Amino acid sequence: MPTLDVTARLADLVNRHPSLAGGLERRGLDYCCGGNRTLIEACRPLGLDAGETARELSEELTPEPEGDWVGMGPTELVDHIEATHHRYLHEELPRLGALADKVEAVHGANHTGLPAVVDTFRALRADLEPHLMKEERILFPMVRDLMAATDLPAFHCGSIGNPISVMILEHHGAGKLLDQLVDLTGGFQPPADGCASFNAFYRGLAELNTDTRMHIHKENNSLFPAVSRIEKDLLAVGTGLEFEVTGPDEPLSDSVAPH
Repeated sequence: MPTLDVTARLADLVNRHPSLAGGLERRGLDYCCGGNRTLIEACRPLGLDAGETARELSEELTPEPEGDWVGMGPTELVDHIEATHHRYLHEELPRLGALADKVEAVHGANHTGLPAVVDTFRALRADLEPHLMKEERILFPMVRDLMAATDLPAFHCGSIGNPISVMILEHHGAGKLLDQLVDLTGGFQPPADGCASFNAFYRGLAELNTDTRMHIHKENNSLFPAVSRIEKDLLAVGTGLEFEVTGPDEPLSDSVAPH
């Protein structure tokens, strides 16, 4: 398989090769909140050689289709995100919360780093649960309304870009907490004397890290740019103005063509 292009955006690399997400994560290359950076731009502040990193990642690749979300329009994509990532979090956060309480009660005194791990997980959960509610009750219904409209809807918050900006900010906060969990757990490696519950807690945190980063990637790098572009197109139709919209083209398969 050919070596990856160091000038490719991280988001595009993951869209084309979903299995690359793990390799990027292990190297500290943020493809979700930092997905607009090229591989060479992302490697530079970490002191990584972009060419060598590209060769290593290329060796890890196996033949696979591009991400199934890539061909989705915004309405289909929000349905997919809710059914996949929101459902996962609604089920997994309470389970991990119960494991965190159990493991801390039994092992907190003997493993001095464990309370910080548990506190960071609780902070992440406290951020994610209201975030999901805001997406499900405010942003995603706005996306569906926008995609069903032939004229720009009059949203109570003005532009759909306003709640998107809030979601992006909260994504950055969640990303920082995930980074802290990676550091505090040594890459989610349980101690040698960890019991079954301790191991299950760390394994669950690792899965939470992977799923949440992919969740953020799909929103930041696919859903939000596509929705913002469609809103600008509808605004242009209503005002007779033309806007130059930058950024990658996104699929509009379930949209009403604005022109």
